[in-house]
Amino acid sequence: MKKLTLSLIAACLVCNLWGQTSGYQFTTVASQPATPVKNQASSGTCWCFASASFFESELLRMGKGEYDLSEMFIVRQKYMNQLEDNYLRQGKGNIGQGSLSHTFKNAYKQVGIVPEEAYTGIAYQADKHNHTELEAYLHALAQTSVKLKGRSPEYQKLTASLFDTYLGKLPETFTYKGKSYTPNSFAKSLGLNMDDYVEMTSFTHKPYYQTFAPEVPDNWEHELMYNVPLDDLMTVINDALTHGYTVCWDGDVSEKGFSYRNGVAINPQVDNIDEYSTTDRARFEKLKPQERLQEVFKFEQPFPEVNVTPEVRQAGYEKFVTTDDHLMHLTGITKDQNGTTYYITKNSWAADGNKFGGYLNMSESYVRAKTIYIMVHKDALPKALKKKLGIS
Repeated sequence: MKKLTLSLIAACLVCNLWGQTSGYQFTTVASQPATPVKNQASSGTCWCFASASFFESELLRMGKGEYDLSEMFIVRQKYMNQLEDNYLRQGKGNIGQGSLSHTFKNAYKQVGIVPEEAYTGIAYQADKHNHTELEAYLHALAQTSVKLKGRSPEYQKLTASLFDTYLGKLPETFTYKGKSYTPNSFAKSLGLNMDDYVEMTSFTHKPYYQTFAPEVPDNWEHELMYNVPLDDLMTVINDALTHGYTVCWDGDVSEKGFSYRNGVAINPQVDNIDEYSTTDRARFEKLKPQERLQEVFKFEQPFPEVNVTPEVRQAGYEKFVTTDDHLMHLTGITKDQNGTTYYITKNSWAADGNKFGGYLNMSESYVRAKTIYIMVHKDALPKALKKKLGIS
């Protein structure tokens, strides 16, 4: 826990420095424990890094201590599941590197979990993850089995050999802190129940308070999620983060307002500048819309942001402007010098990936507009919403 405490102190120092380095001055409202930032490197496995980080925080919340779970142990099973799905869909499945949080849950229930030290997932000559070549061979295997309309024993050997070569052989047993485990017995020792975690979204093209499978490419398992009004979704996030829980977040990070380097993600209002200060409004009135954007995206100070309604959110989704680019881990709430709410967000692009220890702050407007879905523990839900959804 000493290591954890030091990491939290460092995170707090980072938050205090943000206002000095980017022109934003943040005051922490709520902050939940999280494990150190990791690096997905050249792999499209943010879904697993975010989910693993989320469950590591769950273990901290449960008083289990600090764990470093193996992402690649889960990723390997996910690749196996994708090959099966793609074959049975006659080559029309998704065998890309991306996925969503429920993929972690599904693989966990299938094969268990191991600590990072038991399976790093790097068996090639590198010190960081790189799945470029692995994915190319994975596609070749997938396409060949579909073309031949069969999966021979040799195909099974080739598949196992591919993963052994790039990710390493799976440990049947391993020793952790002086005790011997199998992946399933280790999972059992953690006390995590994957059925306790729910995924929630908010879109107007489907009925509220029912489930549906969001139509995004990475939802290749066609997982059902609870669809709730946007304000309810934000209430879930806020309640969770202020009552000891964290949130696994999936959304769009392709916008110009998303600046990992500057440690913020914003959704600025540039068409209607009535809410701007007198000085800013006078300055912006002389600028063309594109010039206003350039001014805002210097990230030198906060500006008013878009009032995101369900209709605004839906339009972004249906115009393919809002897409499921990336998963991250929300660990707290902060406010800038103007009182605007932001969400403290742990990324998986290495602790030295930016000046803020691998974290950034996403504004409330940005999260309202760009969230695809969230995952939380069911007990983090408000009681009334939980009852309305029929969650026990």
